[in-house]
Amino acid sequence: MTRRPGTSPTRAGRAGPGLPGARYVPVDGKGALGALPLLALVVGWGAWHLLQLTVWRDSTGPGLGYVWLASFLLLWWLPVCWLERPATVTDSEQQGIDGLRVTVQVPVYNEDAQVLRACLESVFAQSRRVQRVCVVDDGSVDGVTGEPLLYDAERAWFLDQAGRLGIEATWDRTPNRGKRWAQMHVLAEDDADVFATLDSDSVLDEHAVAEGLKPFADPRVQSVAGLVVPLNVRTNVLTRLTTVLYVPFTRGLRSAQSVLGSVLINSGTLAFYRADVVRKHAGVYEREAFRGVPMQMNDDSMLTMYARLEGRTVHQPSAVCFTLVPDRAHHYFRQQLRWMRGTTVRHLWWLRHMPLRSLAFWMPVVEYAHLVLALLLPVVVLVTPELRGQWGPLAQYTLILGCALNYLVSLRLFAIRRTDETLSHQVLMFALSPVAGLWRLMVLRPLYLYAMATCWQIGSWGTRARVEVGVSPAR
Repeated sequence: MTRRPGTSPTRAGRAGPGLPGARYVPVDGKGALGALPLLALVVGWGAWHLLQLTVWRDSTGPGLGYVWLASFLLLWWLPVCWLERPATVTDSEQQGIDGLRVTVQVPVYNEDAQVLRACLESVFAQSRRVQRVCVVDDGSVDGVTGEPLLYDAERAWFLDQAGRLGIEATWDRTPNRGKRWAQMHVLAEDDADVFATLDSDSVLDEHAVAEGLKPFADPRVQSVAGLVVPLNVRTNVLTRLTTVLYVPFTRGLRSAQSVLGSVLINSGTLAFYRADVVRKHAGVYEREAFRGVPMQMNDDSMLTMYARLEGRTVHQPSAVCFTLVPDRAHHYFRQQLRWMRGTTVRHLWWLRHMPLRSLAFWMPVVEYAHLVLALLLPVVVLVTPELRGQWGPLAQYTLILGCALNYLVSLRLFAIRRTDETLSHQVLMFALSPVAGLWRLMVLRPLYLYAMATCWQIGSWGTRARVEVGVSPAR
């Protein structure tokens, strides 16, 4: 049987004024061969430190050696992520996928009208047409006047365009209750085979749906994470930094988890679920609470956990979605704090509900081990007499090692190419890797500790008190 490729070039559909189109081409080649040098590096590094601890007994002492060894082994996902390949299907499997009924659900709250229209245009422009699109406005309000924020023009256009294309469409406005209630307003009773969740500040590549459905040819797969990349990458230094920080998760850790069939957090920006998984938990999902406080954040990780309990959860790197990321510091930090608090709660859920043998159970352990090691390193230096007088060399060694590891992680920037950025810009982004690593260590890690200590302070939309990110002309 002919096998349909999963790595065909993809192009964003017409996105509206000021929103650039882009083409993503997943780099071809043998993933295993690409992973071998990284795997050899991990094994070699670990063996070197193990020999130091057991045979050579160098002057740094065993305490610091254990820290280095553990730190490096916790980066197990670095070589594994290169083994990821987009799912492909045979002709007969494609026929089954073509028969799936797909509903796209778009929750809206205080969204820029132009961005919202671009989002919906990209849904209508899909090469694989969906059967239904549901927009739910969760009581949007004008952040200045407090008056209802209505999208009359966008709603009229949306319903008219859907009618022309023969796509079922609904647009409802509900009282403000949070993203999960907006999602389940229509999904609980929908008869689709697959639900696609899409954030209203995002634009789909024109083949995103077609590619995102391919993994469902495997009946074990219960959810599929799309590849999310920043749309407004060139706005300022913050959006560029955010892009570099996205890489270790979207093209690194998530890819490695996908190789194991155990993606733990789909991005709510674009994710696909077998509809039965979502319907099964209707009425519970939207009522999740933590310490008696309703929890509307981290909807994506909750749905992913439901799916993982039912079967495999994977990532499809050829299902591309472009999203607007924060371009101002106050928006960025509020978003990060919301994500971190939600992730802390989800870690507790994984430890409680996931099997001991599962990756989901051990990922929080690994995360907390990273935090402990970061705090342990200076303690080891202080209590080890041989090390107390070597602050300078140790700091230099740590700096060199940190830069090397950050560059190793950011090699994933070159695993996908986009035509709306030049090679020189891509190299510049790669050069920012140590800066991103320093930002993660000095800013995001302390913020994460604060988020863990205040994880019960959870809200509904969190960063949508008003329209946060608008559209600026392409640069």
